[in-house]
Amino acid sequence: MYKKLLLTLSLCLSFCSSMAQDINFGLISTEASVNLRQDWQPLIDDMSRQLGVKVTPFFASDYAGIIEAMRFNKVQLAWFGNKAAMEAVDRSNAEVFAQMVNADGTQGYYSHLIVHKDSPLNTVDDVLKNAKSLSFGNGDPNSTSGFLVPGFYVFAQNKVDSKTAFKITRSANHEANALAVANKQVDVATNNSENLDKIEQRFPDKFKDIKIVWTSPLIPLDPMVMRKDVPEALKTKIKNFFYNYAKSDPREREVVMKISKLSGFKASTNQQLVPIRQLEYFSQRNKIEADATISDADKKTRVAEIDKKLAELK
Repeated sequence: MYKKLLLTLSLCLSFCSSMAQDINFGLISTEASVNLRQDWQPLIDDMSRQLGVKVTPFFASDYAGIIEAMRFNKVQLAWFGNKAAMEAVDRSNAEVFAQMVNADGTQGYYSHLIVHKDSPLNTVDDVLKNAKSLSFGNGDPNSTSGFLVPGFYVFAQNKVDSKTAFKITRSANHEANALAVANKQVDVATNNSENLDKIEQRFPDKFKDIKIVWTSPLIPLDPMVMRKDVPEALKTKIKNFFYNYAKSDPREREVVMKISKLSGFKASTNQQLVPIRQLEYFSQRNKIEADATISDADKKTRVAEIDKKLAELK
């Protein structure tokens, strides 16, 4: 009886240990989940084989869903944009461990404002001057290129509130916004250079109907993020997998090219997020200074607090 109990316990512990090592891999909703799965599944399958654990893709309707899933340990590993990664680091016991690397050697990508090719809008000034008569497709609130970057460079720096400036404002993922512009369902929308490349591949006829009217400064390429409490041995295996993936295998190179015209991944840390934190603080600072409902004394206090945080980042 005692031996049977020990055997049962041993089997249970072995099973539980195996289950505990399984990984849910969060993928941010830049486009339809069926397209994300198609692009990422070969890499996920390779990871499962090389790590010897089950790796399951995890999709949510918005970025916050992945961040919250990581917070409650429903997701252990994720691909994020920089702003979403910042939220995960702050709220979800996460850390940056890798960064995407472009196939052409460039160090980042760009945020855009896009309109239909037949639109009379050609510049940011055109958009802002006519905003009250335009419909606007904003990005996910946790998107770097779809929300934070245009929010700062296009709106905050021009002292414009994107929530109230337009006749209609809605939020969607990059693919949905691009197609909405191409189909004349919205007048102007945010997007980025990576997603427009995919639109050109998947919807060439729609891509021909899109015009770029604004391009941001270079944005650091997306990070890969992992929960800090992943067992160290497994954490090392995951890092080695990403650092070595597509370095020599032609098939793996095809996989990362399909994901986002990548050459692979390189080691990174939370320091990658510093420029994004600066943008976030600057954006908050501009909003406070432009808010007529805040007293001068309160403004001075809040701005001083943000300036202190900015100084600490340096």
